Amino acid sequence: MNQVIETIHLRRSIRDFKNKPIPREMLQTIIDAGNQAPFTSMTRSQPWRFVVVENPTFRNKLVETAQPVWKQSIESMKDLAPSIYEAAMNLYNSLKDPKDLVYYSAPAIVFVIGPKHNTICCSLACENIMIAARSLGLGSCYVGFGAMVTENKDIVQQLELRHDEQIFGPILLGYPKEKDQSFIARGLAHLVPMKKDPKIKWI
Repeated sequence: MNQVIETIHLRRSIRDFKNKPIPREMLQTIIDAGNQAPFTSMTRSQPWRFVVVENPTFRNKLVETAQPVWKQSIESMKDLAPSIYEAAMNLYNSLKDPKDLVYYSAPAIVFVIGPKHNTICCSLACENIMIAARSLGLGSCYVGFGAMVTENKDIVQQLELRHDEQIFGPILLGYPKEKDQSFIARGLAHLVPMKKDPKIKWI
């Protein structure tokens, strides 16, 4: 199979990472790949920018801010989807402190930030990042809950987030744990949607 096609087929959302830092050169390569995403002629240039979080203290601040939003969302599923709620809470309660079911203790978190009206372009940059990460042997995961940190003024200031910008992702990066070592992956196994064949209409 073509190497690019194979990489796309093998990409999966990874939520359990080894406690191993990613070399800065590798992160730079991945960011450069994101920066190669297409953009519209209206923007005349890349509309996105990147913030890479590796600092454990700042990561903890992200977790403390986003985790309550995650818990509130899961709580809302208690009656709507009790099996998902029960599985999620069982997994959460089984985790060692500090519990993190938002950023999954990823060694690097990439915030793709861009204008609110450039959602398509910035999303394409995110996809490039995840494909590039897979090609280099890293796992990635696009986590919508990870963007729900804008109520924390210190985080907004650190991200230099303007009122006309939004967070796309963020994207978690790290070395995946082996399947037999991945406690979180086993806990999420029956919650993760399965890939289906594409629906195609040929004309």
